Amino acid sequence: MEFIDSHCHLDFARIGHLASVIEQSKSLGVRHFVVPSVDRNNWHEVLALGDKYPEISVALGVHPYFLSADNQMVRLIALATLHRDKLVAIGEVGLDGAIDTPLSIQLDVLKPQLKLACDLELPVICHAHKAYDPLLKQLRHFRPKRGGVVHAFSGSLVQAKEFIKLGFKLGVGGVITYERAKKTRRVFADIGLEHLILETDAPDMPIFGQQGQANSPRNLVKIAHSLALLTQHPIETVSKVTTENSKNLFSLSDIKLPQM
Repeated sequence: MEFIDSHCHLDFARIGHLASVIEQSKSLGVRHFVVPSVDRNNWHEVLALGDKYPEISVALGVHPYFLSADNQMVRLIALATLHRDKLVAIGEVGLDGAIDTPLSIQLDVLKPQLKLACDLELPVICHAHKAYDPLLKQLRHFRPKRGGVVHAFSGSLVQAKEFIKLGFKLGVGGVITYERAKKTRRVFADIGLEHLILETDAPDMPIFGQQGQANSPRNLVKIAHSLALLTQHPIETVSKVTTENSKNLFSLSDIKLPQM
């Protein structure tokens, strides 16, 4: 079985020794990793990871958590355009209704990034914590041709279907390993595998039993097993379908996943 971690921050120091993490993950079947940036301070670091490791594909963007007085949108547009062939998406971008930054300010940064994704014909990696409806409004306006993914989706079934109508996949992460996440688990049980991709958000969002620890792409296989139980599909089917979904979304079809 082969898996793709469609969202992990392998440039974060809490990941640990990166080469070891990659090799350990590959030994478990996690063969490829999509690494989105979060702000101007790690754009070049993320690009460098993509150059160094054939197992890593990258995205550039500004996350709503990391907004500053100058988010350097002009620089982002120039950098993403220059490195268009190295990117598989624009991201991580989005909206967050649980932080102090007003949505109006967040929207001022989100909108040019959605336009950039449209201009470069790239999918979008979207953060949307407690802001699904405002994000849907923007996606309906911009209509990214290549769609994207709603990272760490935890919205309602109705919202899930609206994102799917717009050509978006839903990111399935460690939250489904928690029995208390009943609403999110029900949604993923009702959504067809063809609309889902797997992610860890490592080193964040640890799985059940590892609270307080740094998350790792190694845990993607455990998330896949949880999804198999929820959807009543064999783990082999979960592996095959979600991997193909990630390959298609991020144009990874030409990448031969490395074997161990």
